[in-house]
Amino acid sequence: MKKGRLEAFSDGVIAIIITIMVLELHVPHGEGLRDLGPLIPVALSYVLSFVLVGIYWNNHHHMLYACTRVNGAILWANLNLLFWLSLMPFGTAWMGESHFAKWPVVLYGGILIMNGIAYTILCNLLVKEAGPNSPLALALSRDWKGMTSIAIYAAAIAVAFLNPLLAFGMYVGVAMLWLIPDRRIERNVAREDGAE
Repeated sequence: MKKGRLEAFSDGVIAIIITIMVLELHVPHGEGLRDLGPLIPVALSYVLSFVLVGIYWNNHHHMLYACTRVNGAILWANLNLLFWLSLMPFGTAWMGESHFAKWPVVLYGGILIMNGIAYTILCNLLVKEAGPNSPLALALSRDWKGMTSIAIYAAAIAVAFLNPLLAFGMYVGVAMLWLIPDRRIERNVAREDGAE
């Protein structure tokens, strides 16, 4: 199967996820700067989630660019990733409105772990479909960032029981890790294009 419909559907769902998250930013009931104070946790949660969803979208785009075809298993794995991403607005809103209380921060970490696992499953299926010597397989052969992210999320969930703000900081740390662009796919695709 060609990948066009999967790309278009995924882009649409991710755009809706980001739109839903921004709708949770409500106008304060006042006209002074101090009226913005209670919104700071909501805004911080939104910024983190926006960045994380953007990172998934960016990497998803690069992965699909490097593959030439998809199959039924890939379609289901992509839906699995989109399902977990679609829970981001709920986790974001609860964490922000609770001012980083323990259970909302724990739930948010659980959603992040499931996103990471779903993304890894999708990567593995795309590599399997593309073949072991494909640019995608060569680019994703050592996914230390993905495994490190999941480990940090798990540690942050444990930390959240003692210090939810520190756990939130660990989630921010993972986002910072991924803000540095991962050029592996671009390099391997360019190398493949140059070899032809």
